[in-house]
Amino acid sequence: MFLLQAPQVRELELFTSMPESLRRRERSAWADANRGGAISDSFLEGPVFDAAGNLYVSDIPWGRILRIDAQGAWHLVAEYDGEPNGMKFLDERTLLITDYKNGLMRLDLASGKVTPFLERRNSERFKGVNDLVFDAEGNLYFTDQGQSGLHDPSGRLYRLRPNGQLDLLLANVPSPNGVALSPDGRVLYLAVTRGNCVWRVPLLPDGSVAKVSQFFTSYGPSGPDGLAVDAEGRLLVANPGLGYVWVLNARAEPVEVLRGAAGSSTTNLAFGGADRKTLYVTDSTHGSILRTQMDAPGLALHARRNAA
Repeated sequence: MFLLQAPQVRELELFTSMPESLRRRERSAWADANRGGAISDSFLEGPVFDAAGNLYVSDIPWGRILRIDAQGAWHLVAEYDGEPNGMKFLDERTLLITDYKNGLMRLDLASGKVTPFLERRNSERFKGVNDLVFDAEGNLYFTDQGQSGLHDPSGRLYRLRPNGQLDLLLANVPSPNGVALSPDGRVLYLAVTRGNCVWRVPLLPDGSVAKVSQFFTSYGPSGPDGLAVDAEGRLLVANPGLGYVWVLNARAEPVEVLRGAAGSSTTNLAFGGADRKTLYVTDSTHGSILRTQMDAPGLALHARRNAA
C-alpha cells in the first residue's frame, strides 16, 4: 500500500520590512472594501526582480511601486492614482502592472511615469485585473478577478497576443488570482482564491483551452494567491489565509510547506539571487518580505517580444 509522505515543514525568515517612513497608518478606499475597514498601512504584492537583483513590489491601497535593493533598503519608484497588484517586465526599462482600478498599466522605471497599456475590452471596464505572466511567444495571460467568488463565479482569464488580439479563455472562475506556466508552456496554473484551489488549464495548439480541471485543493479562510514554478516543474502556491507556501510535485502532493510567522499573509512569490534559488515571499499583513533557500531554481520569466 502506498502511503503519502508527510511534507517537510520549514520556516520562512524575514528579509526586510517596510520602513516606518513609508507606512501610511490611515484609512483607504481599498481597505474599506477589501479589509473590512481596517487600517492597512500597506498591502504588498507583485514581487519581481530586475537583472541587477533589485526586487520591485506593489503597494495596492496607496498606488505605489517600490524597489528593494539587495541589502534590503526600500526606495519609492512611483506613486499614482491606482491600485497596482501583479507586475512583470515588458523590457528592462518598463514594468507592466495589473491595476485593479485602471486595467493594465505600464511604468517607465527611469521617469517613474505610469501610463495606460490596456484599460478596457470592447469599451467595457475590467472587473479588477490581478496577476499576469508572459509565455515564450510573448503572449500575455492575465486574470480579471474583481469581487467574484463562489457567490458569483464570473472571474475571467484573458490572453493578449503580441498582435493585440485579446482572447477570453475562461469566464466562469470564482476569483481568479495568480497565474504561472509549466516549463514547456503547455499548461497554465490558475489560483482560484475564493474556491480555495488551483486549476490546471491546458493550452491547446489552436489557441483554445479544454479539459480545465482542479489540480490542488487547499483550506482555510483565504485560498491560493500568487504562484510560481521551479525548474523541476514543481508548483509553489502562496496561501495567505494559512501563512503558507505549498510546494507541490507533479501529482499536486505537498512535498514542502514553507511557513511564515503567526499572522503572516503570504500573498505572492518571486525567485531571486544569482542562482535564482532564493524564494522571496510578500507578507502583506506586516509589510514585509520573507525568504528561504530552495534546492531548485525558479523558471526564468519571459517578457514581451519585440517590446519598444
